[in-house]
Amino acid sequence: MTAEGPGGAGFVGRGPELAGIGRLLGTAGVVTVVGVGGVGKTRLALRVAEKARGSFPGGVRVAELAALEDPALLVHAVGDALPVAGHSAGPPLEAVIDRLRGGPALVVLDGCEHLLPGCAPFVDTLVRALPELRVLVTGRRPLGLPGERVVELAPLPEPDAVRLFADRAAAVVPGFGTAGFKTAGCEVAGICRRLGGLPLAIEMAAARLRDLSVRQVLEGLDARSRHRCALRVLFEWSHDLCTPGERLLWRRVSVFGGGVDLEAAEHVCAGDGVAREHVPALVAGLADAAVLLRRERDGVVRYHLHDTVRAFGRALLAETGEEAALRRRHRDYYRKITSRAWAEPSGAAQRSWTGRLQREHADLRTALDWSLREPGEAGTALTMIAELLYHWSGRHLSEGAGWFGRGLAAQTDPGEVRAHGLWAGAWISLLGGDHSTAAVRLAEAGAIAARLGLRGIHGHVAFLTGMTAVRGGDLWAGMRWYEEAARAHRAVGDPVGLALALSRLALANASLGRPEARGLAEECVALCDLYGEGRHRAYALLALSISAWRRGDARAAVEHGDESLRHSALLDDRLGLGVNLEAHAWFAAGARDHERAARLLGAADAVWAAAGSRMGEFGYLHRFHDACVAATRTELGEAAFRAALARGAAMPSDEAVAYALADRPPAAHAPGKIAPLTRRETEIARLVAEGLSNKDIAGRLVISQRTAEGHIEHILEKLGFRSRVQVAAWVNRRPAV
Repeated sequence: MTAEGPGGAGFVGRGPELAGIGRLLGTAGVVTVVGVGGVGKTRLALRVAEKARGSFPGGVRVAELAALEDPALLVHAVGDALPVAGHSAGPPLEAVIDRLRGGPALVVLDGCEHLLPGCAPFVDTLVRALPELRVLVTGRRPLGLPGERVVELAPLPEPDAVRLFADRAAAVVPGFGTAGFKTAGCEVAGICRRLGGLPLAIEMAAARLRDLSVRQVLEGLDARSRHRCALRVLFEWSHDLCTPGERLLWRRVSVFGGGVDLEAAEHVCAGDGVAREHVPALVAGLADAAVLLRRERDGVVRYHLHDTVRAFGRALLAETGEEAALRRRHRDYYRKITSRAWAEPSGAAQRSWTGRLQREHADLRTALDWSLREPGEAGTALTMIAELLYHWSGRHLSEGAGWFGRGLAAQTDPGEVRAHGLWAGAWISLLGGDHSTAAVRLAEAGAIAARLGLRGIHGHVAFLTGMTAVRGGDLWAGMRWYEEAARAHRAVGDPVGLALALSRLALANASLGRPEARGLAEECVALCDLYGEGRHRAYALLALSISAWRRGDARAAVEHGDESLRHSALLDDRLGLGVNLEAHAWFAAGARDHERAARLLGAADAVWAAAGSRMGEFGYLHRFHDACVAATRTELGEAAFRAALARGAAMPSDEAVAYALADRPPAAHAPGKIAPLTRRETEIARLVAEGLSNKDIAGRLVISQRTAEGHIEHILEKLGFRSRVQVAAWVNRRPAV
């Protein structure tokens, strides 16, 4: 729910409360807004946050906690709102505190009533560590902290309640706010009194004017006891007005913890009285009745339940005996999602899955928690946790470490499922700096793999053993393990595992200036093109870039580096982004553009600071960073160097990427290549101009159709076009090369 309410409707009333909370935030570290469900605590808090942005240079962040079922995940949910970088190696609470050190900030914790035992000490720790921090909390009860200021939110006074009803009714019945209200003013006031001035109830009642008159709404409420909870009366009445299918959907959709899209609703809620093809219409009906709230973000529509509406639906679900079956259906749906996300290697699809898993994060938590608590489901839980490896490593490293701990403790059977969980969990431990846990897990995974003859598992264990050696400073030992990993993955025909090993081998060789780097990287790129893998392709391109730079080919270094940087940015790979920004700084220093080099070093510093470490598994590249810093500082002078560094560090990551890719003299382009496309993109663009379909292009170049589609997507992005026709016209206007 936004600060303006469902459907973008205007904020009504609460002027004194807004002013009062604003004054309290000037002096109190913690302000808690308490009140009954549906009284408008969330909306008021979001409105306060919106109006206070100019007063908090450190930022205003909102953490929605109503759907959080496990109190142990509180710190992670707040970290997500900041956001705290997924690669932070320290404890999650320390990472949250560090992220909030940038000056006076406001954090809104919305919906804390079910998390009080964990929320109170968490908030107390924050405000003690950060005297300039202000925390605004909403819930049914205060936290009980020293110095906490409590605002008890009363229902709307009748004039504001009536105005809210009229405002929402006008969105349903155009013109209601003028002529319609004049003839029904007394009845509207009666409705608001029956509903106790509760904004949520008033809005849901107003939504019923699509089908009923004001008098019918009032009579419907009057038919029920006036001595019962207003929200309960409203929910029961609204539920009775729903069609049988809408009633079924209301209680079934309450199993979701976060938002739900139509696909999820169809998979989880259809059947046993709800035909799958009817779900979209039923969802629309519940949205019209203000049971579901429609939100659109980044072109994706999802539907949300107010926490009190969800609680009513879950109570009905339990009463009807459907809860166990719906919980399992919900888990099974998310089991399919994690499986598809893990199996899909395409670069374009990887980018799509990154965003989708972020949107589904709340329900992934719900599905994992249910699986770990349900007897006999620990194996499924651990499989899902392992399949979310890149999701954890990208933005939820600390939380992922917790899930692996729970999953491995629950699934103790020494089979392939545990072996997979062990090596994936070891990777998360390594990224978090916990080398001892990683070593124990790798030893056990290796033993299971040897006993059961799991060559693919052996390949992953070898790779991670190599990563451990590299992080420990023994690059040559790491390279030998990477070679062993490559052999194992070749033997079982695992292209993704092989690409991973080849990309790291290529980077290690490139750092040493060895000619083998080029062949390894080119093999990796070809393999990724064949199978449509994007994540490891970016690192292979980075290896090609560094290899070219080391042998003095600045043009090739920039060309490959640009393509690698684009991949890392599109996949939201922070480690890849940091290393690429570093490499672009080295290239700029080599071209004697020291101002640019310093800014790029600053941008990379910001990425590393958020990640909690510099270079991650690529610490052997640090000597190039040191050399770049020394040369740039000498050329610019200390004051100018620090100023440029600060300007780079202040750039948001998307601006840093754009800066790295632009603002430099164009290099001469390689034969057979059309600027700004790579050779492969040039080849595909020309085939598009010939009129070939994606399938035909894939067949001509012996690549997968998904890879062809990914290349065309990149071509459109680079050229700023929207259609293949524009690409064809652009190619045909270019001189022959």
